[in-house]
Amino acid sequence: MAVWALGLNHNTAPLDLRGRFAFAVEQIAPVLSSLRDTVGSQTEAAILSTCNRTEVYCAADQFALDQTMSWLAQSGGVSPQTLSAHTYTLQDAHVARHAFRVASGLDSMVLGEPQILGQMKDAVRIARENGALGVTLHQMFQRSFSIAKQVRTSTEIGAHSISMAAATVRLASQLFEELSKIHVLFVGAGEMIELCGTHFAAKAPQSMTVANRTLERAEKLASQWGANVMRLADLPDRLHEFDAVISCTASSLPLVGLGAVERALKKRRQRPMLMVDLAVPRDIEPEVKPLDNIYLYTVDELAQVVQTGQANRQAAVAQAEVIIDAGVQNFLHWLDHRSDVPLIQQLNAQADAWRVHELQRAQKMVAKGDSIESVLEAMSKSIIQKMLHGAMSELHASDPQSRELARQAIEQFFLRGNR
Repeated sequence: MAVWALGLNHNTAPLDLRGRFAFAVEQIAPVLSSLRDTVGSQTEAAILSTCNRTEVYCAADQFALDQTMSWLAQSGGVSPQTLSAHTYTLQDAHVARHAFRVASGLDSMVLGEPQILGQMKDAVRIARENGALGVTLHQMFQRSFSIAKQVRTSTEIGAHSISMAAATVRLASQLFEELSKIHVLFVGAGEMIELCGTHFAAKAPQSMTVANRTLERAEKLASQWGANVMRLADLPDRLHEFDAVISCTASSLPLVGLGAVERALKKRRQRPMLMVDLAVPRDIEPEVKPLDNIYLYTVDELAQVVQTGQANRQAAVAQAEVIIDAGVQNFLHWLDHRSDVPLIQQLNAQADAWRVHELQRAQKMVAKGDSIESVLEAMSKSIIQKMLHGAMSELHASDPQSRELARQAIEQFFLRGNR
């Protein structure tokens, strides 16, 4: 799916030119129809028009930026060349990032002003009511609203917590040359861990794992970042797998002891490990700190790092950008998986057809008087045969290369737990 945007605002165009493209609320519906007549009737579209900006958001199977530019230029009575000198064009991830920043008030003439969020919601409502808002733009804008709420809440009410989380990432950046190559473990699943995880997710580490007493809460949190989940009881045996450990639980006793860290260091062959203990009381025994290649920071030590400039306005902007970065990655992850939907639907339909066929066959056997045990045995064998038929056929292919590819796929799909 291609996503694109075209716009002009107070930074790119003078007031008089912006006035040519300012659409009143009652004009948006017919303007949307005109746009879709030009770029394609199946194109998703939404138009945001305020005194400071006019932006056109679109999604379709293929990009149509040139047609969108020509259409907008004609709507304002100027040439495409004149318009292009005062506009910005965005594609895919850049569209989502821009929409998230606009909704959060980071792209406004007055930084952080709240009116733009309401105006964007109106634009989305009008597009939806006129049948122009499809699945892709709906997802993007709903995520925009969610991120805007998170930005406004976190950077005003939870500014200190955000700063602590940002400082944790900065510490990791100082210790490790490339955050994209490290494995991060979060112990706990509360608000502080969520903030830290959001900051780390924006840096796209090689892996992220959440360990918590309650797996349900850990799974809910991990799903936001595409992270893994592990039981807290497995922590001592798996500690060596992680380069950075960020812990913040309500435990009354330390969860990570000196012995466990020493064993982890031995398995890591003394490779450095960052440990950030944000819990009060401690989650990590203080005796860990003197160990070579261990860089342990407590909540008090981290607070000293971020103490200066907490009220700085630009710091709030930087914090908001981190949240937006994570939101963009999540949206792209969703967008990428949209292409799998038809295949998943076909797979489900095929499996359901097998189920119905075998169920009907079993019912006939029961009606004939066959025992329940024999019916269940026959049904289970038949279902398994249907499931494995395609795999077995590929394994018997005459082409050696095809057989090797089939073997690898079968091991991945069917034998994952046995390797």
